[in-house]
Amino acid sequence: MRKYYLRDSDITESSVAILLNRIDDNNQDVVSTVKQIIEDVKVRGDYALRDYTEKFDNVSLSDFKVTESEIKSAYNQMDSDFIDVLLEAKKNITEFHKHQIQNTWTKEFSPGVVLGQKVTPIPRVGLYVPGGKGGYPSTVLMDAIPALVAGVNSIALITPPAADGSINPYILAAAYIAGISEIYKVGGAQGIAALAYGTDSIKAVNKIVGPGNVYVATAKKLVFGKVDIDMIAGPSEICIIADKSSNASFIASDMLSQAEHDEMATSILISTDESLVERVTKQLQSQMQSLSRKDLISKSLESNALLCIVDTLENAIDLSNLIAPEHLEIMVEKPFDQLDKIINAGAIFLGNYSPEPVGDYFAGPNHTLPTSGTAKFSSPLGVYDFVKKSSIISYQKESLEIIKDKVMHFAEIEGFDAHANAIRRRFNHES
Repeated sequence: MRKYYLRDSDITESSVAILLNRIDDNNQDVVSTVKQIIEDVKVRGDYALRDYTEKFDNVSLSDFKVTESEIKSAYNQMDSDFIDVLLEAKKNITEFHKHQIQNTWTKEFSPGVVLGQKVTPIPRVGLYVPGGKGGYPSTVLMDAIPALVAGVNSIALITPPAADGSINPYILAAAYIAGISEIYKVGGAQGIAALAYGTDSIKAVNKIVGPGNVYVATAKKLVFGKVDIDMIAGPSEICIIADKSSNASFIASDMLSQAEHDEMATSILISTDESLVERVTKQLQSQMQSLSRKDLISKSLESNALLCIVDTLENAIDLSNLIAPEHLEIMVEKPFDQLDKIINAGAIFLGNYSPEPVGDYFAGPNHTLPTSGTAKFSSPLGVYDFVKKSSIISYQKESLEIIKDKVMHFAEIEGFDAHANAIRRRFNHES
């Protein structure tokens, strides 16, 4: 862990860039490898998918699609308590995302002039869900539910298979509860390529969402343009703003919850109280000893944890806005008083009893969030990511006649006389 005493003059874009040393994910070796994989899948389709699945996942598959019986079997394996948790989480996530629905609208702005916007769900979407020992059923719900609320009627989910060809049952159970039945046993850059370009087994999609490792993230970046993507996700981050009223034990537990993601996860504390920082440091060391991932957590904290002591709460907020963290916890005496001052953050957690994990799993807002400072210009995954908008323009003849000379003049200024002619033709009485 690194400790810094930051005065007002230290809180600048350049100093924050040095403090964070965020990773540049544009590794040319990775880019080259992923480009080759994408081109191979484009050319050889399912044959390439089978080769890469055998190479990277150590399993030979003749069919990538998960059967209905496999999905139901996984669901039936779940204990009833976990099913209840999934169902309640689904309800919370659905209810929150319903508030993001946008509707088609039209309005007569002036006599004979109707303008508006048509909102249309994206026709087909691909969801990427990382595999691994535990799987991420929460990612299934967070990716699928806003798409369903948006009205997307064709959704394909891909996730890497285990060495025995199976899919993590928690992922399948969550997919069953979410209502996703088109699931494929394929992951990595090859899976992203299959979603983007299509194969005999997997129909191409219009947009790909979901987190993954550096190869998945790079593949998403490379296929952008052929399809849309949600974001390029980097290592997980938490930033906590705290004052003398804050609970050191709570702060430490929340920093540890981010550090256990991986060695690149970043945990940041910004406080006006140096004694609190000292207590948090002790809590980090003591709490870590009982955690199953303590070795990984230790490496994460050693490499990426920051303890920042500032003069005022205003300085703390200024520093946080420059960091633009994925998760921001405001654990001060009056957290809601600070909300209007927060400009850049993926998700904002207010108060001592709003820990980041409740957002990861249960509260309702999406846990797919902008990382690596991208909260300065992007938003959490939402219903708005699964729709597209078309402008509506309708002029009556009389309305167009009123403004025709202005439009023609504008077109001629830009050198587009055919544009001007398209207006003129409607009024020169020529057939």
